[in-house]
Amino acid sequence: MSLLDTDRCWIKLASLYRLSSQPYPHADMLPMIHRVVAARPDRMIWGSNWPHPIHTGPMPNDGDLVDLIPLWVPDAADRHRMLVDNPQALYGFEPVPRQA
Repeated sequence: MSLLDTDRCWIKLASLYRLSSQPYPHADMLPMIHRVVAARPDRMIWGSNWPHPIHTGPMPNDGDLVDLIPLWVPDAADRHRMLVDNPQALYGFEPVPRQA
């Protein structure tokens, strides 16, 4: 968390199944995730971590991982930051105009 205060790092919410001691939906990870989201929603991105390298357990279902996003990041504005705005800022993507 102290690294986030430096504005010199980003957090990628991915592979949390590797840290969890519980099966899907890995509820034991929620306190850590919510702490990061509350502290720095402007410095987090999401990734499925497909094809899940270095994972020796059961292969995660990527659709199930996507389904966890609203549980991890309940606020719609924070989800938009994590999935759209922050990757644009981090990787220098050009915003795509929204269609009506």
